[in-house]
Amino acid sequence: MSLLSRREPDRTAGRERDGRERDGRERDGRERAGRERAGRRRMPRPQLLLRYLLLLAVLALTTGPFLWQLSTSLKGAGEDIYRYPPSLVPHDVTLGNYAGVAKIIPVWDFALNSLRVAVANVLTNCAGAALAGYALARMRFRGRKAALVAFIMAMLVPVESIMIAQFVTMRELQLNNTLLGVVLPGCVGAMNVLLMRNAFAALPYEVEDAAYVDGANAWQRFLRIALPSVRGTLAVVAVFAFMGAWDDFLWPLIVLSDQSKFTLTIGLNFLHGTFAGNQRLVAAGTVIAVLPLIVLFACLQRSFFRGVGEGAVKG
Repeated sequence: MSLLSRREPDRTAGRERDGRERDGRERDGRERAGRERAGRRRMPRPQLLLRYLLLLAVLALTTGPFLWQLSTSLKGAGEDIYRYPPSLVPHDVTLGNYAGVAKIIPVWDFALNSLRVAVANVLTNCAGAALAGYALARMRFRGRKAALVAFIMAMLVPVESIMIAQFVTMRELQLNNTLLGVVLPGCVGAMNVLLMRNAFAALPYEVEDAAYVDGANAWQRFLRIALPSVRGTLAVVAVFAFMGAWDDFLWPLIVLSDQSKFTLTIGLNFLHGTFAGNQRLVAAGTVIAVLPLIVLFACLQRSFFRGVGEGAVKG
């Protein structure tokens, strides 16, 4: 009885201490929020107006060109796209320009080729960068620092300076004029490896050590603990890999010669050359090329912005 009576006050005191700490944190949070609201209220009105004007100017600079291309692609043949002052709202809305692009070039076949290359690039970069980043951040092996320096130095090498060597390599492997030859040189990016390495390095070692004590091997710790905790950074890598593969023009132009295997960026080059005078068709092709990037970013934007501060382990 005496032992139980001693334990019960200890538990009661612990609960009271936890309650006081929780109340203190809540009070500090309310005070900090109150100070932030007071700071916003004290902001002078001209300064607040200037801030919103700068935000509107940045918004116009970033979204203005795309909105202009979208408006031009929807304008009919009877509407003057060069008139002054310009109008963003088309008066004769039509989708005939998109159909015209499909009649001139096999745009959907080109888009499918680009989609295959981009999806393959995303999968290889996410898998390869995650494995390499985990090894550099969490494992101890000989040459780890040298490998990290090699990835950093790889980012300093201009892509144009190694394209001839890459083309010769693809030709020796008999992969020129294939979509695999387009994917292979960029299947794992050095910047993506460093992003994943920094995300894994921010994870607490205690959680992984506890899994190691419980008998988890390296693959189990990687798949069940580390990888679910860096999903935001994986989304960042996926977006960068997709954009890089989808927008790439020079390397597919060098390695591909068969028109049936052209990517969308190469196919749309015919519009800029032969049909440069018809800006409606060029604008429609540009919108077709940009639309998948917008859809991808809209789907992954929450994980993308969360990946900036990745590293927290969720229970």
